[in-house]
Amino acid sequence: METTSKKRGMFILGIAICFAVAGLSIMLEKLIPGEILGASIIALFMGTIINSFFHPKWMQPALKFTSKKILKIAIVLLGASLSINTIMSVGKMTFFVMIFTFAMCFGGGYFIRKIFGLNWKLSNLISAGTGICGGSAVAAIAPVIDADDKDVAFAMSSTFLFDMVMVALYPIMGKALKMTDIAYGIWAGTSVNDTASVVASGYAFSEMAGDFATMVKLTRTIAIIPTVLVFAFISTRIKQKEMKIANNGKNVNLVKIIPWFIGGFLLLAILNSIGLIPATLSSVIKGISKFLMVTALAAIGLSTSITDFKKAGLRPMFYGITIDTLVTLTALVVIWCMGLM
Repeated sequence: METTSKKRGMFILGIAICFAVAGLSIMLEKLIPGEILGASIIALFMGTIINSFFHPKWMQPALKFTSKKILKIAIVLLGASLSINTIMSVGKMTFFVMIFTFAMCFGGGYFIRKIFGLNWKLSNLISAGTGICGGSAVAAIAPVIDADDKDVAFAMSSTFLFDMVMVALYPIMGKALKMTDIAYGIWAGTSVNDTASVVASGYAFSEMAGDFATMVKLTRTIAIIPTVLVFAFISTRIKQKEMKIANNGKNVNLVKIIPWFIGGFLLLAILNSIGLIPATLSSVIKGISKFLMVTALAAIGLSTSITDFKKAGLRPMFYGITIDTLVTLTALVVIWCMGLM
């Protein structure tokens, strides 16, 4: 009885530590000038550093619960902040550019991952982070495809490193190319990964470019909805085949293996799109979702060490840099072809 009580206490303490790291990360995000670092990546790296030095093995049950269960709750709540109507506020020209960048991320990524020898889960996490919205997309898709926590950490790190460089280089390149505010806003909004990095690189060019880049990024974020559904379908079909083989060729009930949180995520997105969730409530839910997502990423960091990154080698980083570079060039070419430069 005492052992059970002790385990429960350690489990609760482990979750509390994840929440504490998340809270500290959000505080640090506000203190860092220029909005360059997002709370998610701060929590991930902070957790990784802690684990590299202290190896809190007693926290593993709590870390697994937080990185899996709490992350899924965060994804459900994320749906309340997504609205299909946002697409209409930016225009068809942005949507056209995004179609090509998404094709490069996932289509090109399918072939490029073979060159770097990455598994399909890690490569698609990096592609999602690059094509959609950085850490949020990585976190949203990870549980759908049952990605390993270390793959999530590698994908987040890959997109983050590219963003760090691009925040500084994008404004310089945009001015060298004599881009208009609108053209630059579309370029930054469709090819820089994380929201914080889009804001930083956009306003570094001009206020109008920053405003437009932010709007484009909001539109791009909506792609989480179809992307999650597509990967849910792919993952479900793979599980169905595996279970069918295990059951000696007998059919498996799809309802039993479809991720439960996908339904909640999609329901809230639909309700928000048709205006049934008040803007104030949507903002509150978005804040809760962000905090829980940062908490889950803190848990993933606490499950990952610097040694794990060394074992993975440079392949995930090189894959991410390659995909990011191709997306940057693709967006630039499409914008030029549309006569916006």
